[in-house]
Amino acid sequence: MDRTIVTSFMIIGGVIAAVLVFNTIYPAVLQSSDALTNRQRRIDERLKSQIEIIHATADGSNALVWVKNVGSSSIGAIERCDVFFGPEGNFSRIPYEDEAGGTPYWAWKLENDTDWKPTATLQITVTYGLSLSGRYFVKVVTPNGLSDECYFSN
Repeated sequence: MDRTIVTSFMIIGGVIAAVLVFNTIYPAVLQSSDALTNRQRRIDERLKSQIEIIHATADGSNALVWVKNVGSSSIGAIERCDVFFGPEGNFSRIPYEDEAGGTPYWAWKLENDTDWKPTATLQITVTYGLSLSGRYFVKVVTPNGLSDECYFSN
């Protein structure tokens, strides 16, 4: 009789321990699976998205930069892009026109489409506030982290 009671307690203890281990490990496995899925989705998005600065020039106190979507997916939230601009060695992040309290600021318009789809070209106008002469640096970073940069002279 004692053996059956001890065996019953051991089986019950083993089941409780297995349930506790399962309840501890299973959420961690799910969380890691979700993290891997999200990372894979971000990698796929970055591989499908690409931009290229195809031309940059200065016009008085404005810099004009044309950026082409050379990837295979659309790029949204253009106003959330980061634009870095300035003289070589002295550039800074330029705020979007809605965020700026004055100069400098940047604005955009699409040249050949209504959305920044593949093959569409985005024209960025950086209103700098000073006459542009010399060598300048521009870098455009999309909301998903893609970027392209170039130097140009006026």
